[in-house]
Amino acid sequence: MHGHVNHAEFLDGIRHFLGGYYLFLAAMNGVAAFYLWKKGRTYRLFQLPVAGAITNAHLWLLVAIVFSLLSPLAMSGDDSFQVLVSMPEGVRNLMDLAMGPINYAVGSVVIFAVMIYFREFFVRPLVAWGMLNLSLLVMGLSMTDHDFSLIVTKPDNVPIVAMVFLLGFFTWLGASKAVENDRRAQQGLEPMEALGKEKILVWPDLVYTELICMILVTAVLLVWAIALKAPLEEPASSVKTPNPSKAPWYFLGLQEMLVYFDPWMAGVVLPSMVIFGLMAIPFLDVNKKGRGYYTIAQRPFAYVTFQFGFLVLWVTLIVMGTFLRGPNWNFFGLYETWDAHKVEALNNIDLSEVFWVALGSSRPKAPENAGALWQLGYIVLREAPGFAVLGFYFGALPPAMVLYSKFFRGLFVRMGFLRYMVMSNLLLTMILLPVKMGCRFVFNLKYFIAIPEYFTNF
Repeated sequence: MHGHVNHAEFLDGIRHFLGGYYLFLAAMNGVAAFYLWKKGRTYRLFQLPVAGAITNAHLWLLVAIVFSLLSPLAMSGDDSFQVLVSMPEGVRNLMDLAMGPINYAVGSVVIFAVMIYFREFFVRPLVAWGMLNLSLLVMGLSMTDHDFSLIVTKPDNVPIVAMVFLLGFFTWLGASKAVENDRRAQQGLEPMEALGKEKILVWPDLVYTELICMILVTAVLLVWAIALKAPLEEPASSVKTPNPSKAPWYFLGLQEMLVYFDPWMAGVVLPSMVIFGLMAIPFLDVNKKGRGYYTIAQRPFAYVTFQFGFLVLWVTLIVMGTFLRGPNWNFFGLYETWDAHKVEALNNIDLSEVFWVALGSSRPKAPENAGALWQLGYIVLREAPGFAVLGFYFGALPPAMVLYSKFFRGLFVRMGFLRYMVMSNLLLTMILLPVKMGCRFVFNLKYFIAIPEYFTNF
């Protein structure tokens, strides 16, 4: 578990950080307000009868003032003032109650779909800047919770928090350029990338830029190394392992996949298929549009498929494994204490058990003196439901998508039989992960095919 400390001591230890944190947010919004004012961005948010128009520059100046007022409250360390800069207990309890694995997985898919569909709204700088401020405010209010603070400020997790914000920024940057190019394409104009046709020389343009980046990164790493303790623990021991024992952050997605797949599948087959799928893209891609510039409307299938695989099926698993998986690999809320004594009883069952029990009988089992072929035959009979389900999933769904979906029918015509079957099976393999997650969370279903006799489970 995280452990229990005196709340007053905890607030006193974190008050200087929080005070500086809110001052940084105030300065950030102050600079944004000055930039918008200097640029003459006078987009009117609403009209007042006396004071005139309230512009976005005034809005972010107001936000900066609010953050500057929160800073002394957070820095005071007084419990009575800290309540004003803390997430309300009712909200924290509600978020912990709602933060179950099913809600997390389904919520990730829903948020992804909403942001893709309303991308023209979310890529607006005013909206994106507001979402950034809201997320930073929520993090600041949550830092007064000991359990949340202990997870986020752990030296191993600090770079992951930073990378989440960097990932959000670069995803927004690419999407905003794509939306702009799609808007220009509707007007019959060239993409933005085609406007800058002047030559960029390796020397001095590229080398000069790389030198500046190298100096900045070196300075950041020096400050980081001085300000943040190295995440070193006690010497490794085979008789005392950490609980939870976690892989490095870049393997946490694979570690989370071990919950739903056998090790050979999660650690070997699926990562190999990801590499194979990336290598196959140039041979499968028949769309000649959108090459060399950002676009979504001209390549919707490619864009959505890649972003879904990367953001929903990889990044969210890393976030889940980092911040929500606690002792015994149990699922914990953001503000919930990591109790090592928490035990969740899971009656995991295989598909063959469900099928044969539903028929009112036990699973087929070979006689004790049966030969190897008889035993193999009984295994095939026992796991026949799983073979049938996976055979339908990978064999019947690709042609069914062609028959009942105009979109996939068009892909089949353009790609041909072989390329379409490779693409559709790669796509179905990717979708198999959320399918297995749903079956595990909802039905406690472990494997579609379970053959422990030959160490083969799927």
